[in-house]
Amino acid sequence: MVSDFINALNKEDFDTVRRQLADDMTFEGVMGKRNGADIYIEDMKKMKLKYNIRKMFVDDNEVSVWYDINMGDKTILASGWYKLEDEKIKSFRVLFDPRPLL
Repeated sequence: MVSDFINALNKEDFDTVRRQLADDMTFEGVMGKRNGADIYIEDMKKMKLKYNIRKMFVDDNEVSVWYDINMGDKTILASGWYKLEDEKIKSFRVLFDPRPLL
């Protein structure tokens, strides 16, 4: 499910992205938090990030992903921690060193 979500983000297929998210999902990243799937998607439509998955680990309803995130003029190594509930992404956190972006 998480790989389908990331692939849909890469293709800018936001209908598929939305179907993967719980309505009340939460996102926490280095640069801020988002509460709610629709708010998260509106931000992703503007950012147009691209992900290259390096490694994925699955443990029951939790998934950890190491990926390169292309942010336009910079690509950074990041880690995402996804929690699943009722076959949807309920929450996730993305961590990376923000210094290259400053």
